[in-house]
Amino acid sequence: MKKLRILFSIFMLLCPNLVFAYASKVIVGGENIGINLQSKGILVVGFYKVDGKTVVSDPPIEKGDYITKVGDVSVNEINELTAEIERQINDNKVELTYLRDDKENKTTLTLIEQDHIFKTGLYVKDHITGIGTLTYIDPESKIFGALGHEIIESNSNKKIEVKTGTIFNSKITGIKKSSNGNPGEKKASFNPNEIYGTITKNTEYGLFGNYDTILNENNLYDVARNDEIKVGEAKIRTVLNGNEIKEYSIYINKINEYNKIKNLSFEITDEELLDKAGGIVQGMSGSPIIQNNKIIGAVTHVIIDNVKTGYGIFITTMLEEGER
Repeated sequence: MKKLRILFSIFMLLCPNLVFAYASKVIVGGENIGINLQSKGILVVGFYKVDGKTVVSDPPIEKGDYITKVGDVSVNEINELTAEIERQINDNKVELTYLRDDKENKTTLTLIEQDHIFKTGLYVKDHITGIGTLTYIDPESKIFGALGHEIIESNSNKKIEVKTGTIFNSKITGIKKSSNGNPGEKKASFNPNEIYGTITKNTEYGLFGNYDTILNENNLYDVARNDEIKVGEAKIRTVLNGNEIKEYSIYINKINEYNKIKNLSFEITDEELLDKAGGIVQGMSGSPIIQNNKIIGAVTHVIIDNVKTGYGIFITTMLEEGER
C-alpha cells in the first residue's frame, strides 16, 4: 500500500475623580519586542487549486476559520493536522471540526491526489511572529500591555485567537523610512530564547500578558487621568537603533475621548525621528506617549496619506483591559 503524504502550503513567517481600578504608577516601556502567537487551532488563510480543480469541503470552509479537530482528535499545530489527516483519510475524505465566530462546525474535506500526494487546497497558519513595542508593566501585578491594538492575520483579516504566546528580545537592525502613501517599518533580529513574558490576550486595545523577568523600576511613571491630557507637546519612547530607547517630540493636535481606540491625534515634530524614519513606521505600535512626566497613552496607527501624523490610545483604556 503506497504511503500517503499530505501537502499544505504554509504561511510562516502580528475618569476624572474616580478611584483607579488599575495601578496609579506603571513601569513605562519603549523596548522593541519580538512577538510569537500560537493560535487556538489552525487558521485557514486562503485556498489554492490542484490541476485547476478546487478542493471541496462540505459545508465550505472559509478564510478565518480555525480547524480544531480531525475526526475526534484535537489538533493545534500544522504537523498534528497533517499527521491526523494522513492517519484518518478514507476514500480521499476526512472529517474536520472548525470554529467560526466561536461556533463549532463540522465539514467533510475531499482531498485531491497528485503525484502520490494528497493535497488539501488550504493555506494555513498555526502561529504568527512579528515585532512591536512594549507600552507598560504594572509593577504590582506584573501585567504588561503592548501595541495598543489587536494583531490581525493579513490574508484572512481576522484577529488571532491566542492559545499561547511569548514576548522576547529583539534588536532593531534598520529602518525602512515612511513616505506619504507608503508606511515604512522597523527591521529586527530575534532572540526568541530570551523571553520577557507570556501572552494571554490579543484584543482591540492591545496585547496583554504576564511579565516574567526582572523589573526596571527606574522607569516608574504616574498614570495620567484622561482629563489631565492636553493639546500640546508630548514625547514618545521608542527604539530606532539596536536596543536604545530614546524620547522623541510630538505635538498632540486633538483629543477624542469618545473613540474606542483613536483617542489622541498627533504629529511627529522631532527632526531626528523624521530624518531616520520619515514619520511613523510599523513596529512603533505600543510606543508610550509621555506628557508632563506622566504616561498618557500609546501610539497605535499611522495616517497613510500623511505619515508624520497618527493616532494613540489612552493608557487608561489599556490598563483597564489588562486588568480584566
